[in-house]
Amino acid sequence: MRNYDTIVADLAPRKFGRRGIIWISILSLLIVLGIIAYVDQVIQGQKVTNMNDYSLWGIYISNFVFFVATSFVGSATVAILRLTKNEWRTPLVRIAEIITLACIIMAGITITIDMARPDRVMYLFIHARLQSPITWDIIIIPTFIVISLLLLYFPLLPDFAVLKKYYAESKPRLSKLYGRLSLKWTGNSEQKALHIKSIRVLSILILMAGVLLQTIDAWLFSTTYRIGWDSSAFAPYFISGAFVAGIGALVTVIYVVRRTRKLENYITEYHFDKMGKLLALACIIYLFFNINEYVVPFFTAKKGEDAHLHSLLVGNYAFLFWLVTVVGLVLPVILLFFKKGRKPFSMFLIGMIVVIGSWWKRYIIITPTLQEPILPIQGVPESWHSYFPSMHEWVITVATLAMALLIITLLIRFLPAVPIQRTADEEEVASIQLKQIPS
Repeated sequence: MRNYDTIVADLAPRKFGRRGIIWISILSLLIVLGIIAYVDQVIQGQKVTNMNDYSLWGIYISNFVFFVATSFVGSATVAILRLTKNEWRTPLVRIAEIITLACIIMAGITITIDMARPDRVMYLFIHARLQSPITWDIIIIPTFIVISLLLLYFPLLPDFAVLKKYYAESKPRLSKLYGRLSLKWTGNSEQKALHIKSIRVLSILILMAGVLLQTIDAWLFSTTYRIGWDSSAFAPYFISGAFVAGIGALVTVIYVVRRTRKLENYITEYHFDKMGKLLALACIIYLFFNINEYVVPFFTAKKGEDAHLHSLLVGNYAFLFWLVTVVGLVLPVILLFFKKGRKPFSMFLIGMIVVIGSWWKRYIIITPTLQEPILPIQGVPESWHSYFPSMHEWVITVATLAMALLIITLLIRFLPAVPIQRTADEEEVASIQLKQIPS
C-alpha cells in the first residue's frame, strides 16, 4: 500500500517537460493559423468557404456536432459512475470532466464560427423564438458549460487544500492560489456531507442536461424535413453515437496522461479492461441504431431517399461511409471482444480509430443529405452538386480541435488528473480492510 506522501507526490501537478513544451507550441501554432484564417473569412465573407445554397451547413456544423457528442462523456459516463458508486471510476472521472468542459466550450465557439456575421450573435438571444430548436440550443449549451465547470470544480476542493500544504514551502505563490481555490476546505464532517450531496445533485443535473443537449442537437436536423434527417429515432441515434465518441476520447486521453505522468500504478490495466467493455457495449448499441437508420429505409425508401441511400452505399460517399462503419465501428467491437484488445496500448489505438471515425461520421450525417435538396434547383453551378471543405475551413476546423486539446492539456497541467484525496482515502480503507483479514 502507498502512503499518503507518496500519493500526493505522484498525483500533484508537474511542469511540462521538453515534449510537453513542443506539444503546446504545435497546438498554439495551429490555433494562430486558425485565427488568421477566421479573420480573413470574416473580412471576405463566406465566399472563402465551399459552402453554397446546397451545402449551407458544411464542415463547421460537422465539427460542432462532434464536440457536442464528445462532451457527453462527462455528462453520462461520469454521472452514471458517480451515482452508482463504482469505485473503479476514481482515476478516470476527472479526466472525463476535463474533456467534457473543453469540448462543450469549443462547441459554443464552433457554432459562432459558422455564422457569417458573428457580430450578430447576440440576436440569437435578443430575438429568440421558443418555437425554434436553435433557441433551445443556445440556452442549453451555456447551461451545460456552467454545470460542467461546477462538476469539475467541486470535487477539486479537497485536492486544492492538499496542494496548498504541499506547495507551502517550495512554491508559496502557487500554494496561496490553491488555498483560495479550496474555499477554506478543512475536511470536517459537515463539509464532507455537503460536498457529497452537491456532487450528487450536479451529477443528476449534468446527466439530464447532456441527454437534453443531444436531443435538441438531433431535433435541429430532424425538424428540417430533409431526406436522411427526417427520422423520429434521430435523438437516440445521436445519444448512442455520443457515447461512442465520448468513451473513445476518454480512453485516448487516459492513455496519454497515464504514459506521460507515469501513473501506471493508479490507472491500471483493470481500468482499461473496464473501459474496453463499456466502449464495446456503446459501439454495439450505436451499430444497432445505424442498422435501423439505413436498412429499414433501404426497403421502404421513396425516390428522394433512395438517391440519398445510393450516394452512401454505392455512390460518391460510399468509400467514406463503409470506412467509417466497418473500421470505425465494427472492427473496434470485434477487437474489444478479446482480452488483448482491451490492453492499454490496444485501447489507445482503438480509441483513436473510434474518435477519428466519429468525427467523419458526423460529416457523413450532414454533407450527403445536403446534396439532396428539398426542391430541385435549375441552372445552378456544377460546383454546387458536390461539397468538400476549402483550405480556410480545414485550417479553422483543425484550429478548433487544437484549441480543445490545448484546454485539456493546460487543465491536466495545473490540476491533479487523478483525485488525490479520494485516492488516499481509498488506499486507507483498503489498508484497514487488509489488516482485518485473519492470517
